[in-house]
This record gives sequence, structure tokens and C-alpha cells, in this order.
Amino acid sequence: MSLWRWIGLVVLVGCSVFSTWKVDTWRYGKQLANLSAAHQADLTSIANAAAAQARQALEKQQAIQKALAELDTKATKEKMNALAENEKLRADVAAGDRRLRIAGRCSAYSSNLSNPTSSARLDDGGAVELAGAAGRTVFEIRAGIIKDRAALKGLQEHMLMVCQ
Repeated sequence: MSLWRWIGLVVLVGCSVFSTWKVDTWRYGKQLANLSAAHQADLTSIANAAAAQARQALEKQQAIQKALAELDTKATKEKMNALAENEKLRADVAAGDRRLRIAGRCSAYSSNLSNPTSSARLDDGGAVELAGAAGRTVFEIRAGIIKDRAALKGLQEHMLMVCQ
């Protein structure tokens, strides 16, 4: 073979290799562009789903906060009403308009009975009237109980609402 044929064959092989390489580059570039677009679409979808979940969580949190505020308002109102009623009763006892009496019954075995040999009967019950200072103390204790019960009830309702 002549030299020109070899040169022509080398040029032909070189052109074939170059054109094959160029076609593959275009094809891979197109595949990369498609993959990049698909990846971007997936990222957008994930971001939209995350935003929707965050929005739902925020709405749920706001609803719970609103319900808790309403619950707190209701509990505070109930506590204030009970304390006001207790204060009115205490003032009435202090003014002498009411008397604080506690129902009781003496046992036959009590050393406070005048006749320890008599047997106790069901109708031996009576009322014990407390002195003014003792009555005020009872109402102060009752006010503390009202506050404690209101606090416990509020905490229980708060936990029930939050833990749902």
C-alpha cells in the first residue's frame, strides 16, 4: 500500500473516532440534562411536601394554643367565682349573718360525755358551732383547697390536650 492510502485510512479512522466521540458527548449531555431536570423536579416536590407538613404542624400548634388559652380562661373564671363565693361566705360568717356549723356525733366511748354509761344512739348527732376565728380559718383552708383543685384540674386538662 502506498503512503497516501495509509494517510487516508488514518484520517478516515480519526474522523470516525471523532464523530463517534462527538455523538456520544451530545447523547450524554442530553441524558445529564434530563437527569438534572428530574432531580430538580424531585427536589421541588420534596420541598413542597415539607412546606405543607410544616404548615399543618403550625396550624395544629395554633389550634392547641387557642384551645389551651380558652381552657385557661374558663378555669380562671371558675376559680375566681368559687373564691368569690368563699369570700362572701367568710364575710357573712365574720359579720354574724351566717354561722358555720359542722355536723358531728359523740361516741359512747368519748371522755367528753357527761354520762359515760349511757349508750350512743343514731340521733345523738348534733351540730358544733365554731368560733369566728375558727370559721375564718376554715374558709381560708377552703380557699386553698379551691385553688389547689383548680390548679390540678387545669394541669390535667392541659396534659390531656397536649398529649392527644
